Amino acid sequence: MIAASWICLFLPLGAAMLITLGGTKLSRRGAGYLATLACFGSFAAAVVTFLKMLDRVPSNRTAYSTAWRWATAGNLDFGLRILTDPLAIMMMLIVSGVGALIVAYSIGYMDGDDEERRYFAYISLFVFSMLLLVQSGNLLILLAGWGLVGLCSYLLIGYNHERPAAVAAAKKAFIMNAFGDATMALGFFLLIQRTGSLDFETVFGQAGAIGTASINLVALGLLGGAVAKSAQLPLQTWLPDAMEGPTPVSALIHAATMVTAGVYLICRAHPIFEAAPHVQELAAGLGAATLVMAGLIALVQTDIKRVIAYSTMSQIGYMFLGAGLTAYANAMFHLMTHAFFKALLFMGAGIIIHALGGEQDMRKMGGLRQLMPKTSLAMLVGALALVGIPPFAGFFSKDSILAAALARGWYGVILWIAGMVGAFLTGLYTFRMLFIVFGGEPSAYVQEHPPHDPAGRIPRLALALPVAALAVLATVGGWLQFAGVWHPVTTFLDPVVKSIAATNTQETVSSIAAVVLGALGIGVAWWIYGAKKEAPPKTSPILEHKFYFDEVYDALFYRPAVGMTRLLRGGFEGPIVLGGVNGVAGTIGALAGRVRRLQTGLVRTYVLAVAASMAVLTVVFLSVR
Repeated sequence: MIAASWICLFLPLGAAMLITLGGTKLSRRGAGYLATLACFGSFAAAVVTFLKMLDRVPSNRTAYSTAWRWATAGNLDFGLRILTDPLAIMMMLIVSGVGALIVAYSIGYMDGDDEERRYFAYISLFVFSMLLLVQSGNLLILLAGWGLVGLCSYLLIGYNHERPAAVAAAKKAFIMNAFGDATMALGFFLLIQRTGSLDFETVFGQAGAIGTASINLVALGLLGGAVAKSAQLPLQTWLPDAMEGPTPVSALIHAATMVTAGVYLICRAHPIFEAAPHVQELAAGLGAATLVMAGLIALVQTDIKRVIAYSTMSQIGYMFLGAGLTAYANAMFHLMTHAFFKALLFMGAGIIIHALGGEQDMRKMGGLRQLMPKTSLAMLVGALALVGIPPFAGFFSKDSILAAALARGWYGVILWIAGMVGAFLTGLYTFRMLFIVFGGEPSAYVQEHPPHDPAGRIPRLALALPVAALAVLATVGGWLQFAGVWHPVTTFLDPVVKSIAATNTQETVSSIAAVVLGALGIGVAWWIYGAKKEAPPKTSPILEHKFYFDEVYDALFYRPAVGMTRLLRGGFEGPIVLGGVNGVAGTIGALAGRVRRLQTGLVRTYVLAVAASMAVLTVVFLSVR
């Protein structure tokens, strides 16, 4: 089991190294095949690990393995250590499985790109980094994977580095995630001071005994990292701009990997958050606020990828809500189903964008159901799963979180209401997108630029097969768990994290209310955008400006920082630092010019200078006596 875990971890890294070292000797398509093969091999190793784990009794399903001593500082000794337990295996299966489908899809989407090798090297490194994060056996290795994921996201978002918008989006994502990385690191420093360790067993075992103030600060530090990585309030502004990256990158970052890292962190470090209950409640509240806010903003988006991006932000909010209420298994179940239908939606959108020559503006689309029926069906499956309409996957996972909220008293009821508002908004903005893109007759733009398939059988299959596989998973993936009937996911995760047992009444009420509100949102979207019975309402400036978060951050941080740098440049660095350096250089240059004039090249002049110098030295020595 342990050997398979190591293989799962290092296969994507090996592919990234081979692609990098192979250079132009490796064909562009060969790089795609190598990356895809490595990711599927990693998934196979994760499956083997899972099957071997099932052979063990639940109380013996945690195993650590250390490859070598990685870092030593004083009394601290850190090894390259991985942890294999049910929570890690679940994430390994999701990251490697969905990641492999996305990498395979990239063979078709990136076909013909001049920098295809670089892309597959980046994406392989990203999968390795995410696996390192979820398989880490101590908090230091987790932080290393956390940072590497942020670096890889910077490289992938800014892949088209000739476009200023892509470079700006990559820098924005990197800086906002670095802020979260810093809060995590500060929390880890405090843990080292209080516990003398970053090992999971030691830290989690002493979480309740290191003082209320300290554990609250540690939990806030971890929450800062989780909020930044998962694009939750107030560090969410980087995620929509990340759509500047290629569509497979959007699918990878926003479906199964990077944005779910915050949810995984809260579940993994649950003893710390449970020792700081107010911070945990804050996490749930931030998730509820984010899911409503993101749903509102999605209503006015015109870029098809940004609509899906805001839906990601909203669905991660549901997961934060569940994890913040200690319904960890419920949050992880939704994380899994979300990976299926969100990757499906991004891939379907990628096929549309690819077929229309890179166009992403929904206002130029329309009538694509007639021209792209298979893609239309795949997007419909993903949309129904996202809204939570039975029997699709989102119905089973999202409703379990809402039922858990209903079981947690008055605070949970408030969060439940927010979740219900989010369910209505999800139906409205999701089917607004579908009716605009696929409904009606083909638009003028579509008629002028009719959709086309990629050239070549392999690229077409590479686009179609992963989408088909995810459509099946988005349809039946939720059947893995059905409240009150069977719950293998909760049972599997039970040795590591718990779930909240809601009553049958709470489950029924939550399911009916969520489905009705989601269907109501679909109905409103059909009335306005499908049947066009009403003119679309005027968009609100607040929603168009995304609640002015970017403007506020620009005023509070960017402009003061730029003003301060200009002030320091003009008042200190220019006249003092640069002026001082230039002054010293000028003085030395002038002195050297004067000395150079004494170099006449005449031997008699040099002899006279030596004799005069000796005479001066003689007088000095005599006078000293």
